[in-house]
Amino acid sequence: MAFDYKKEYKEFYMPKGTPSIVTIPKMNYIAVCGSGNPNDEDGEYKQSIGLLYGIAFTIKMSKKGDHKIDGYFDYVVPPLEGFWWQNGVSGIDYANKDSFQWISVIRLPDFVTSEDFDWAIREATAKKKQDFSKVEFFAYDEGLCVQCMHIGAYDDEPATIDAMHMFMEEQGYVLDITEKRMHHEIYLSDARRVAPEKLKTVIRHPIRKRKEA
Repeated sequence: MAFDYKKEYKEFYMPKGTPSIVTIPKMNYIAVCGSGNPNDEDGEYKQSIGLLYGIAFTIKMSKKGDHKIDGYFDYVVPPLEGFWWQNGVSGIDYANKDSFQWISVIRLPDFVTSEDFDWAIREATAKKKQDFSKVEFFAYDEGLCVQCMHIGAYDDEPATIDAMHMFMEEQGYVLDITEKRMHHEIYLSDARRVAPEKLKTVIRHPIRKRKEA
């Protein structure tokens, strides 16, 4: 049975529909940075997804080739995720998607080293005859966060975010979104196949303990 991160780490990938506080450990990712509206049909964001999965499956299927990764075990490729921000905007302005800045990511198993990653870039480039130079090895230590499962359209996320912020304040925390700590989404549904009102998205915001006066 292939290892499934969503099932083995439900506290990170399958939170309840009510907000909760969680500490996220450092993780490694396949990453592509970019900007612009994610809904643009031939836009940078949709191109980035193809690049991410090209590398993700090159690593997953390495078991069938000559490059043997030390500690490899069979696994389900983790879900697509994204870190989002807009310059000069506090939070997210869903009405102005053209100004989005993003880091699109897929989690890497811990056994994948930077050397294995570099091999996967070379392998995918040679086999797929495609430019993977935008793809990076990205280590991120997310730390203390408030999170919640959002069910519904992406444009309806503000209501869930408001509930998250109210909960964190009640628990003695404040929002800590910075240049290095960003709005984070994990996509558990394929938006091409699932109706908007049924989409499942984990929303996560960085927080810190409120300083008492």
